[in-house]
Amino acid sequence: MSDLKIKIGAFDAKTRSVPVTFTSGDIKHERSVNAVLNDDGAYDKAATKSRVDEVARGVAHKIGLGVLTVPVVEEAATQTADSATTE
Repeated sequence: MSDLKIKIGAFDAKTRSVPVTFTSGDIKHERSVNAVLNDDGAYDKAATKSRVDEVARGVAHKIGLGVLTVPVVEEAATQTADSATTE
């Protein structure tokens, strides 16, 4: 996971989550992660970072397995589909 970069966005009180971008080489995976709140309901930044780090281990594993990859450019996908139908 050493090459996995993590960027945590601003806490969204409405969804009680943070947007996170995980980047490894050309692979960019964005998702929301549930935030950790204190007993008084306040956002706990440090605990949320720990939770994001846990999620990052799963993301890194999925990248290693090839489950998460660089998205196919739609134009190339359309050309491939057109080629398949003409053969």
